[in-house]
Amino acid sequence: MQQQPFFDDKNRAFWYLQSAGWAGYFVLRTLGGIANGMGFSFVIHTLLLTAAGYSLTLLMAAAYRRLIKLKPIITWATSIFIVLISSAAFSAIETWSHATFVNPGLRPEGLAFLGAILLSFSLLGFWSALYYGINYYLLLEEQTDRLLRLEHQASAAQLAMLRYQLNPHFLFNTLNSISTLVLLKQTDRANAMLSRLSSFLRYTLVNEPTGQVTVEQEVETLKLYLEIEKMRFEDRLRPQFNIEPGAAQARLPSLLLQPLVENAIKYAVTPKEEGADIIIDARRAGDRVLITVVDTGPGSDALYTVRAAQSTGVGLANIRDRLAQAYGADHRFETQTNINGGFSVIIEIPYAVEPAEEPK
Repeated sequence: MQQQPFFDDKNRAFWYLQSAGWAGYFVLRTLGGIANGMGFSFVIHTLLLTAAGYSLTLLMAAAYRRLIKLKPIITWATSIFIVLISSAAFSAIETWSHATFVNPGLRPEGLAFLGAILLSFSLLGFWSALYYGINYYLLLEEQTDRLLRLEHQASAAQLAMLRYQLNPHFLFNTLNSISTLVLLKQTDRANAMLSRLSSFLRYTLVNEPTGQVTVEQEVETLKLYLEIEKMRFEDRLRPQFNIEPGAAQARLPSLLLQPLVENAIKYAVTPKEEGADIIIDARRAGDRVLITVVDTGPGSDALYTVRAAQSTGVGLANIRDRLAQAYGADHRFETQTNINGGFSVIIEIPYAVEPAEEPK
């Protein structure tokens, strides 16, 4: 069972610290009195002072709870005034108690009474500083947590926006292909493509747009997508998957690789009469995962990447943004034209698997 952080319940933490602090005051003053040969009456005197200090600081805390929300100049000026008044009251109680229980008949005046006030002011001033210090620390921590949550929400919204760019884009291309098949009166192929499109969308929409999937799940999604495209290109489209077992359970943003395969089909398979191979490779290298998407198309065109990124407003630019949102600077994204023709996209991300569920 996970232990609750001490300051999660601020009210409980205050009572624990308040009680522990004044209990420590009582013990230290009592031990000091015993060491100086004071009798039992000094214990009564210390007990009375502890009760007075405990009560006064409760009243101070009630005032500080409201002051901490005001402007700093008002907070500090009023707090100092409260400490002065409380110190005078505490000193008066201490003087009366000392004259009653410890040294009857003694009436400290002048510097002696001023010294008692200064000691009380130091004690209550320290208590006030500790109170404000802890509460300002907790307020700062709350603001930091709030900022982190806002940053996470902004990042999640950005990831969702980038992910949602993909589905309409892919859907438009697929429906255009289905429309072509219908015009050519190839209704069986059109129906088959619609059925596979339904399976693909059902599979992808199950995943949260800001969520992650395993490499294995991403490959299954790609296979569904490629089944749809095979209806158009048949043997001209030749996909290959080389997924090492060590990389299969690594996690990555969902639908990250689909635009790469889509671009490969558009710029490698479509222009060539004989089509092209598309190879998806994933392997683990220590604490990193290396994923490459390679095609055997006409990759010698230097403008290939520009056209791929600008043709729809998504493509490579979308993937680059999603990787930046998900991993910050801790990733690698490279594109290159192969020496023997074709085009390669290389992605390197940290190796991460789904954390095991903590026992309740």
